[in-house]
Amino acid sequence: MTTHDTTETQGVRLAAGDAELTVLPESGCRIGSLRIGGTEVLRQGAGFGSFPMVPWCGRVELGRFRDGADVHQLPVNAPPHAIHGTGRDTAWRTARTDGTSAAFTYDLAAPWPWPGRVTQIFDLAPDGLTISMGIETIGDSFPAQIGWHPWFLRNLGRGGEDVKIHFDAAWQEERGADHLPTGNRVPPRPGPWDDCFGMPDGVDVTLTWPGELELKVTSRCEWVVIYDEQPEAVCVEPQTGPPNGLNTLPRLVTPIEPLEAATSWRWRGLGPRSV
Repeated sequence: MTTHDTTETQGVRLAAGDAELTVLPESGCRIGSLRIGGTEVLRQGAGFGSFPMVPWCGRVELGRFRDGADVHQLPVNAPPHAIHGTGRDTAWRTARTDGTSAAFTYDLAAPWPWPGRVTQIFDLAPDGLTISMGIETIGDSFPAQIGWHPWFLRNLGRGGEDVKIHFDAAWQEERGADHLPTGNRVPPRPGPWDDCFGMPDGVDVTLTWPGELELKVTSRCEWVVIYDEQPEAVCVEPQTGPPNGLNTLPRLVTPIEPLEAATSWRWRGLGPRSV
């Protein structure tokens, strides 16, 4: 993965109130930077920002999935599995931008087996961001997933406390030794996590940097992966299905029904150290 030392001189910039967003279409249409009141909330350097997971989320077992009688092989980029889709490794096209919103597209191509188009739209407001994504087929129906993988800073670097993660899930997908769901649903367990949780009423996760910032991640998606096993950042990843879902819970993109999803981040400052 390419390391970006700065996002100040590249990408599409949006601004609303004291919120500033930089999207990098040439680098997988990831968010390179989100500053609120001048404070960066996403990790920089290697493994930075927030990237789209499309046309699948998380790991696909051994990089293989079945569509009817056909077995398809994806590149194994997280041995022994394929992980996080192809969108993050692709240059996207800028379809429009107007200062507070922007839209981007890319066409599905090999190693993905079917033609199609992915669209991602960012809408920035002074108190939040909404990201929408859709997948359309240009021919046959195919299974797919949509998700987002943000790297939120564990500490905002202003002398405050580390972030606290709060959520109330209906279940946790039991994780096997191969990091894939076993198919069993268990009561949510305490962290640290690299785990998928079920929220049938929609994803609702709150990140709180005490005395500084509260940021709420919501989505109508019913699954979220929480990852907090690294010292610098934590991840809250809404997605339309669980890891390995191309095999276990496929969602079809058809000529008359695209796959669409959205996530919103809403924030507010907290206390005297408010950002």
